[in-house]
Amino acid sequence: MRLRNKKILLGITGGIAAYKAVYLLRMLRREGAEVQVIITPGTTEFIGVATLAALSGKPVLSAISEPGSGTWNNHVELGLNADLLIVSPLTANTLSKFAHGACDNLLTAVYLSRRCPVLLAPAMDFDMWENPATQANVQTVLDHGCDIAFPEDGELASGLSGPGRMMEPEGILELAIRLSGTQDLMDQSVLITAGPTHEAIDPVRFIGNRSSGKMGYALAAEFAALGAEVHLISGPVALGCPPGVNRIMVESAAEMHQACMQYWPKVEIAVMAAAVADFTPLHSADSKIKKQDGLDSIELLPTADILAAMGKSKKKEQILVGFALETDNEAANARKKLEAKNCDFLVLNSLRDAGAGFGHDTNRVSIFSRSGMVLETDLKSKAEIAAIIAKTVCGLE
Repeated sequence: MRLRNKKILLGITGGIAAYKAVYLLRMLRREGAEVQVIITPGTTEFIGVATLAALSGKPVLSAISEPGSGTWNNHVELGLNADLLIVSPLTANTLSKFAHGACDNLLTAVYLSRRCPVLLAPAMDFDMWENPATQANVQTVLDHGCDIAFPEDGELASGLSGPGRMMEPEGILELAIRLSGTQDLMDQSVLITAGPTHEAIDPVRFIGNRSSGKMGYALAAEFAALGAEVHLISGPVALGCPPGVNRIMVESAAEMHQACMQYWPKVEIAVMAAAVADFTPLHSADSKIKKQDGLDSIELLPTADILAAMGKSKKKEQILVGFALETDNEAANARKKLEAKNCDFLVLNSLRDAGAGFGHDTNRVSIFSRSGMVLETDLKSKAEIAAIIAKTVCGLE
């Protein structure tokens, strides 16, 4: 629960993307946040208040005062007590109000009163997004210190396609976690590898493995949330890049080796979570091999040992974390790899653990250190496992 005890204000404005706020609200709550929802007057045309109240566990606030009741929603107190203000979706209208200091509803009043970080997630048609007035407003709120979950290029409610589609809730959540974090690694650079490698047999066939990349991507998101500059070297996966992460896509073990050796001298920490192929075909055909032509054998060569190469060139102040996936003699093999590859930590996965390893959203690991420490986790989400690994490696726990 990476947002445990964090007080978050979730502002929702009247746009068609308001339905996505329901998913974001649920994610924030699952991460342990206390969420107070504030809506603008037009929001109820797009989403029901009862749904938001049920998911947040709090009454939804929409006005500075409640006519006839004498109830006053103290915008100053709301703004001062929050750890983070998220506005998702943010319409062009409310963006303009924020940029120019307008104060005509509870959300704009809270925005002007807050002292916490602000994360804005714009959503609008692409002509509105690209309009010079909107872009000027974006620059203004950036100059005021706000962070923006920049909209994505995709299908819009108008039926058109282009930039303006609100960032998906998963991406907004990761940015929120990063803004709410302690930023313990603000001055650190981290290299993460993730996913499989594909070793070409011909232009359409390859030797690979079942790695989904989910563990490595969760680690990249976690280190970014802790404030680190993260370089993610990824094999072929069907995952979006975590916000704020520099992703370098590669295909083969040779390409991953080259990228790792380029970035390794520039970073303080490397976490090698990729499942790199151990062998690659000696020959790769230039065109598709026809079935009728047959293929008697595939001669294989060992790939470069990336972890060993990094361990050999490791500086005293650098931290190197290896991963191992074992099926037999797990602990003994993990300790052997830790020493042989000159790692500081070795994270062991076992294929014997149900729900762990390739393809799953959960994992269970054992973390071995050079000092002899062994930390064993229960089966948890890969995001939670990533948090445990990051904090253990960096001595934050």
